[in-house]
Amino acid sequence: MALLQKAIEDSVATLRGLAALEELLNRAAKLVLTCLTSGHKLLVCGNGGSASDATHLATEFLCRFCEDRRPYPAISLTANGEFMTAVCNDYHADEIFARQVHGLGVKGDVLVAFTTSGKSKNVLRALEEAKRRRVKSICFLGRDGGFTKGAATIDLIVKGTSTARIQEGQKLLMHVLCELVDEKLPKK
Repeated sequence: MALLQKAIEDSVATLRGLAALEELLNRAAKLVLTCLTSGHKLLVCGNGGSASDATHLATEFLCRFCEDRRPYPAISLTANGEFMTAVCNDYHADEIFARQVHGLGVKGDVLVAFTTSGKSKNVLRALEEAKRRRVKSICFLGRDGGFTKGAATIDLIVKGTSTARIQEGQKLLMHVLCELVDEKLPKK
């Protein structure tokens, strides 16, 4: 079988498995909607490709998703290289997101985290800090959820063994989350 055909079949299988997450995704959308309509903000983080997904999600709310509407506060915790390198130098890389959650997060905000492996210590630390600050959280996980499983208010676990297929599934979940929230957000 050609590589492209195999990738398509594997991707389709991964995406079909997401149907089991519908109830959790609806709960996540309600959490985000409540946050944004009550004047609070989203804090979003992830490493590597997941950092790109975090920034992508923040952009969908701060700019717009499909139709024109007012911007909603969403901050990508991966977007400040100066801060992140200072924390790595002065503290430890495991603290790059947790320190931002500590400094920016307040009750009513929501932390959204991405980790394909479920084994990102800095994402786990961010979720722990969110819990300590009474900030609710949603975590997009992959594989079996790793040691991060259970640290968030809501876990959205994309089962699989291929990082690429898991990230494709997370991207679809992220876009559907945006659709669910965007249709109910006030436009002005």
